[in-house]
Amino acid sequence: MPELDLDLVREQFPAFSDPDLEGWAFFENAGGSYPCRQVIARLLGFYGAVKVQPHHPYPLAQRAGEAMDAGPASLAPWLGADLDEFHVGPSTTQNTYVLANAFRSILSSGDAVVVTEQDHEANSGAWRRLADAGIEVREWKVDPDRGSLDVADLEGFLSDGRVKVVAFPHVSNVVGQVNRVRDWCGRIKAAGAVSVVDGVAAAPHGLPDFAGLEADVYLFSTYKTFGPHQGVMLVRRELAERLPNQGHFFNESMLAKRLVPAGPDHAQVAALAGIAEYLQLLDLHHFGDDGTPARERMVRLGGLWHAHEATLLAPLLEYLRERDDVRILGPDAPDERASTVAVVGPRPAPELATALAEHQVMAAGSHFYAYRLLAAMGVDPEHGALRMSFVHNTTRAEIDQLIDALDAVL
Repeated sequence: MPELDLDLVREQFPAFSDPDLEGWAFFENAGGSYPCRQVIARLLGFYGAVKVQPHHPYPLAQRAGEAMDAGPASLAPWLGADLDEFHVGPSTTQNTYVLANAFRSILSSGDAVVVTEQDHEANSGAWRRLADAGIEVREWKVDPDRGSLDVADLEGFLSDGRVKVVAFPHVSNVVGQVNRVRDWCGRIKAAGAVSVVDGVAAAPHGLPDFAGLEADVYLFSTYKTFGPHQGVMLVRRELAERLPNQGHFFNESMLAKRLVPAGPDHAQVAALAGIAEYLQLLDLHHFGDDGTPARERMVRLGGLWHAHEATLLAPLLEYLRERDDVRILGPDAPDERASTVAVVGPRPAPELATALAEHQVMAAGSHFYAYRLLAAMGVDPEHGALRMSFVHNTTRAEIDQLIDALDAVL
């Protein structure tokens, strides 16, 4: 496998050549990544040239429609998804809310849903609200020391046949642990339930294989995968057809609109194609034009990203392990987690993040909408965690800058 060409990668992100950001190291990718230039070009191109209602019979509207259609059509193959399984909404939070509301109509009193303490509130709160309709909500608790989930608890929840939906994260946005999605989805399917996987914290490190993971629903945010501020919800065709229509009644026959009550920003839908362009450029550079299908290209490209991120994650975790004044939340070994690292320090996390900014390090201190997770791990959510997250466009020099800054502020 070739080594990631980091110079080429960073050339695709205008932020790295912005004079105002010179000297700054970005470690808040989990909150939102820098957009790549391909996405920016498509976004500006749409607003500048074809910002009209799409798909009407005049040429400008036809061009707008073609630009919009190219977004999902370009990105879906990299995800191992069919086009009619691809739903775009304004955010993952809203997509999950709409999905849970659709399930509200087909679940009955006595049915149960499972949520976890490990989740971002977006993949938990909407399902918890089903309790108002008489649906039992079962909470999959984390290990208070490691923040991990035990599959034996899942088996216990599924044993009585009442569970209809299980919502869990692919990767926690705080403890960073990578969960065994395919195994868990298989167990959920065998029990006759639906799996809803929050992939927001996983997708930036390699777009998911929707077909291979066997999830019924997989959600992620494209503004964390180098694109515009949209949410993608991948839904199995059979499930989307079974759920009641949440859109306008006259769109009921259009599968892609059944779970999207209002149309997302047209220009941002068009800009999704820029993510696919970026992936294609990197794959072509590293592996050549060999006719490999897009999903397989994403796998080998994701291997490059993972190898690079793991090389950078190791010295950061080693440094943090050696300190006796911080607690690493989640696994402290690089092969057990994504490159999203949260620690609890001696001062409130927002104070630490402010201090890091004085050293030109961009990080954040918060509960990161994982309020229940921090509380379950014995951390005051108001004290919060300092989160340092990065992806494949980060350099070793930036890791060193982060470590030096931590030395100064802890």
